[in-house]
Amino acid sequence: MAEWTSAVGAAQLARLITSQQERPGVPGTRKPPAYRTLADGIRLLVLEGRVPVAARLPAERELAVSLSLSRTTVAAAYEALRGEGFLESRRGAGSWTSVPAGNPLPARGLEPLPPESLGSMIDLGCAALPAPEPWLTKAVQGALEELPPYAHTHGDYPAGLPALRRMLADRYTERGIPTMPEQIMVTTGAMGAIDAICSLFAGRGERIAVESPSYANILQLMRAAGVRLVPVAMAGGLAGWDMTVWRQVLRDAAPRLAYVVADFHNPTGALASDDQRRAMVEAARSAGTVLVVDETMAELRLDPEVEMPRPVCSFDPAGSSVITVGSASKAFWAGMRIGWVRAAPDVIRSLVAARAYADLGTPVLEQLAVNWLMRTGGWEEAVQIRRDQARENRDALVAAIRRELPDWEFEVPRGGLTLWARAGGLSGSRLAEVGERVGVRVPSGPRFGVDGAFEGYVRLPFTVGGPVAEEAAIRLAAAARLVGTGAAGSAAEPPRTFVA
Repeated sequence: MAEWTSAVGAAQLARLITSQQERPGVPGTRKPPAYRTLADGIRLLVLEGRVPVAARLPAERELAVSLSLSRTTVAAAYEALRGEGFLESRRGAGSWTSVPAGNPLPARGLEPLPPESLGSMIDLGCAALPAPEPWLTKAVQGALEELPPYAHTHGDYPAGLPALRRMLADRYTERGIPTMPEQIMVTTGAMGAIDAICSLFAGRGERIAVESPSYANILQLMRAAGVRLVPVAMAGGLAGWDMTVWRQVLRDAAPRLAYVVADFHNPTGALASDDQRRAMVEAARSAGTVLVVDETMAELRLDPEVEMPRPVCSFDPAGSSVITVGSASKAFWAGMRIGWVRAAPDVIRSLVAARAYADLGTPVLEQLAVNWLMRTGGWEEAVQIRRDQARENRDALVAAIRRELPDWEFEVPRGGLTLWARAGGLSGSRLAEVGERVGVRVPSGPRFGVDGAFEGYVRLPFTVGGPVAEEAAIRLAAAARLVGTGAAGSAAEPPRTFVA
């Protein structure tokens, strides 16, 4: 039986490796041998999860041709990886990736840092803030008071609690998009909503157009579903969506779905204009593509003077071309796993019917808590706490990065929770690897792209502020120095414990 469970082609692996561009070496430092550079590149791809563990690598000769290297160089790199525990081989079965004993398996998404690591590691991987108290406690207490009647039922509500569906429909109506409860399904977070939509509309092999870059966890969810991702390049800075490119991609590729984050895009922070939103809906309708719009950041306007555009679904009020996904996770608290879908009633019925084979329904107590918040006005007050905290964190992080890493390039978003930074010509993958050794966890750009894109970027969330933001920037600068001087492979000084 083969020890490998998947395979990586020579052309694909070559693209991933050649995307790992680094800044030219500092004068006086020696460039590593070609085999060492190749081995380090493959090791980084495994550590980041961009090449899975137990993936069969191409034969030495095939990879040598794709990379325009000698077979001897590739053979030496493979041998080095075997010696370090990142490659296993058996005659007749080939070579496949592995991780050394004691190393954690790499994560392909952006999982939160384990609580036991918080004392020494600053976590910039997860774009989520602590709960906005006292509103979490008040919401749970209010939900407990309203729970008894539901406790006498079976507790399964595949479409969501009727009271919360009405509340969400009314909130869309107040935003200028007339909505009935029959157009709402409550889900277990936005991820649960998008998973259900992909399962209904896009089977294995179907095309889904995605922004490039896009949200890493959604990209991985779609990859796991076996769909074919069609990246559509974002314009530079905060300009966002190039509609000429979108029209061409939708017309030529005819994807079944297109996934967009129009409100304070994750990771770039861009905000789509009314004209861009209208054009996006028209292009999707013309191509026969269903447009899935992620609104999870829509309420996180950090600069009060920013005028918010109309919701994307306002350009398709009947829901024939646009499916909207919302969530309490970003605007309120990630631990409140409540999401929702707004779509045409027939789409909602299909999603609800399919749910019988998935999770049956969303927890009742959390639904009651969100409904209590929205009914009493606590939601608006809690979201304002979230905005104020994110704004303070953003300003502190931006100031610290500009001071410690003046050659990093970025534009400051007016809302959302993330900063997309070009890392001064350094490899984002190597920064992420070395960062963990000096006590700061940061996701590299390629996690947000398709097939090796954005190697020169990192994403920085607005989750820390004050002295912690300053310390995070200091540690990132230390990682950047190690990567820039070619010393990234040497032992780094262990991170000091930091208490905010």
